[in-house]
Amino acid sequence: MMTTLVLTLSIGLFALSILFRIGGIYINTTPSLPVGLYRVVDEPVTKGTYVAFCPPQRDVFDWALARGYIHPGACSGGYGQLLKRVYAVAGDTVLIDRSGITVNGELLPNSAPIHTDAYGATLPQYRLDAVLGKSEFLLLSDLNPHSFDARYFGVIERAQIVHVVRPIFTFNLQKECLP
Repeated sequence: MMTTLVLTLSIGLFALSILFRIGGIYINTTPSLPVGLYRVVDEPVTKGTYVAFCPPQRDVFDWALARGYIHPGACSGGYGQLLKRVYAVAGDTVLIDRSGITVNGELLPNSAPIHTDAYGATLPQYRLDAVLGKSEFLLLSDLNPHSFDARYFGVIERAQIVHVVRPIFTFNLQKECLP
């Protein structure tokens, strides 16, 4: 009885997620952004917006997929889409070093890279000191200091960004779970 209930619930949630995706709705269950529902909007990619992107085929994303940091999906390389916030755009000066990410002279919160994951695996350490070009974007999490983001993979090209998304309903588990 319990097995049938769990199986039915799992199949129902899977079907619902497919319907949501067809309808332009993303379900975010990762701590990189507030957990909840996001809808696709027809807006330009600007600082502060949330975006869905397909990771480019690079060794760092192969490694992240193998380690379970990102999920498999329909993007090139077998990667799933990721949701992140845009923190820097063309013309912004970006410094990524061991102290964190600085955009136009301002150190971003929760941007210091971590050297090993929870299992002791060494994390890649991306370094950059440049002005972003017209099709380059810096994407990261402003909530989760453990997020797999620009600290480890660098900038993303505009061609990789699939959608701009806006929150419909979210809640921040990190804040709600604090004592």
